[in-house]
Amino acid sequence: MDVIRDYIDVRMIREDLDDIPDYALPAGYSIRWYQPGDEKLWQKIQSLADQYNKVTPGLFGKEFGTDAQVLSRRQCFLCDSENNVIGTASAWFDNRHGQLLGRIHWVAIVPAEQGKGLARPLLAAVCDRLKKLGHSRTHLTTQTCRIPAINLYAGFGFTPVIDSDKDRQIWKELAKHIKHPLHF
Repeated sequence: MDVIRDYIDVRMIREDLDDIPDYALPAGYSIRWYQPGDEKLWQKIQSLADQYNKVTPGLFGKEFGTDAQVLSRRQCFLCDSENNVIGTASAWFDNRHGQLLGRIHWVAIVPAEQGKGLARPLLAAVCDRLKKLGHSRTHLTTQTCRIPAINLYAGFGFTPVIDSDKDRQIWKELAKHIKHPLHF
């Protein structure tokens, strides 16, 4: 098993939403929330940014449903200085073991805009939104091959979820590639 090359799902959790790091967007960039019709923009961003998943027209509905009111409170879009949508992340939710838990879901920035200091403000915005929506903690799923994403989440205080010896082994290997201490 090569955790860096293999596409292995891993989970991370942030046990509270207090003290979310505050990162300002670079000049000219802005954040807005879902508007009807954004499904196509979401699909375009994900298709450009995600080299591992096949992003189909039906994926948006499968992941988020069709309730525009829910989407307008939970799905974030990052815009450039010309109001072109270039990134997205969702302040979503899961029912885990009878408990409603916040979820960071489908974070993506188009490749041409990556590396410009946009991911931290985008993540901060969705964490802040989760807190405002009444969530006290949040989790996410990512894959072992997404080292930059895992570094981002670890820098925000997300820690590995360890449910098995296999999880522990995977995270032990991943820790060699992560800039931030992983507490597990």
